[in-house]
Amino acid sequence: MIIVPIKEGESIDKALKKLKRKFEKTGVVKELRERQKFTKPSVVKRGERLKAIYIQHLQEELEA
Repeated sequence: MIIVPIKEGESIDKALKKLKRKFEKTGVVKELRERQKFTKPSVVKRGERLKAIYIQHLQEELEA
């Protein structure tokens, strides 16, 4: 459960913004979207590998 403390005189807009930020940091929405469909473990591993290759390529460009 996400709790957002509100100070005296603080607007509701600010409190809502804090709530949305906390909600996004917990990753609830991201996890919910991932659970809507099943992805095979091999597809997940392939995506992670491609991402790692991409990041490594970017780091090599920065070094050169």
